[in-house]
Amino acid sequence: MLKLIYLTFNSVSVIYTVTRFSAVMSNVLASTADILIERENEIRFIVASMIVGGHILLEGVPGIAKTLTARVVARLFKLSFRRIQFTPDLLPADIVGTRVFDPSRGVFVVREGPIFANIILADEINRASPRTQSALLEAMQEKQVTIEGETRPLPDPFIVIATQNPIEMEGVFPLPEAQLDRFLIKLEVDYPSDAGLREILKKIDRIEAALEELRPVASAQDIFMAREEVKAVRVDDAIYDYIVAIVRATREHPAVRLGASPRGGIAILKLAKAWAVMEGRNYVVPDDVKAVAKPSLIHRIILKPEYEFEGVTASKVVDEVLKSVEVPRP
Repeated sequence: MLKLIYLTFNSVSVIYTVTRFSAVMSNVLASTADILIERENEIRFIVASMIVGGHILLEGVPGIAKTLTARVVARLFKLSFRRIQFTPDLLPADIVGTRVFDPSRGVFVVREGPIFANIILADEINRASPRTQSALLEAMQEKQVTIEGETRPLPDPFIVIATQNPIEMEGVFPLPEAQLDRFLIKLEVDYPSDAGLREILKKIDRIEAALEELRPVASAQDIFMAREEVKAVRVDDAIYDYIVAIVRATREHPAVRLGASPRGGIAILKLAKAWAVMEGRNYVVPDDVKAVAKPSLIHRIILKPEYEFEGVTASKVVDEVLKSVEVPRP
């Protein structure tokens, strides 16, 4: 049952509801506190992406718990999880599946690939060939795969979490812009702070034991419940104008050759509504937009070469845009 809050503005009473999913999110974050150190932001974005049906690109050096984070979230929501290690010799059939001959029945049967799971970790996606990378396109966009002419739906929820190492330059195949745009967000995962690393070192034995003992605290039904709550989230016209101004500012920035498309604005809106639900609100505030703007836009911005040589990054551009665009006032 939803909790009602009565707020009064200028002698006018307004009723806001506290979303049920906020309690689920609190349980999830509490359960990960002793396992994932300084990874709360990544957890929030993975859950938000599951709610709105988007996919995530995690970029960061090895050894910063990208795989562990995905595994923990899958276990806490009691979802199926598959990890696919992308290598140059990986074939599309190794991902989606193929037909094999069953000698006992004398017929060809479909053998489903590892793509048939709720959470797919595409590890080091840029190490596979473009042909193999493209095998994910139908799955990510249509939530289905075609195996030798037979189309099969993927489970719901379905989310691809792809990782790539930004420092690798040899033996990799960079994702083209069209495929990057398939990802709802791109998260730049950094090293933990000194204090965070110290905590990891002190708790390392307990972390491994806690991971084995981890039990689900939510389910796919909670994700479906959150989707219904997202539909009821209210968005003021000023928030729509704020998102439009942010997207437009990415195109007008002097360092940008190609700014964010409408899909970037749609990503911000969807994630902002999910963010509000996780925070316990049924309305979007500017801080929700700010929280999700950078991951929604940095992979959709193409910089001018001369600015790239000077060290300008898409992340810096979005930071400047958020500072320059006027925030709507209540």
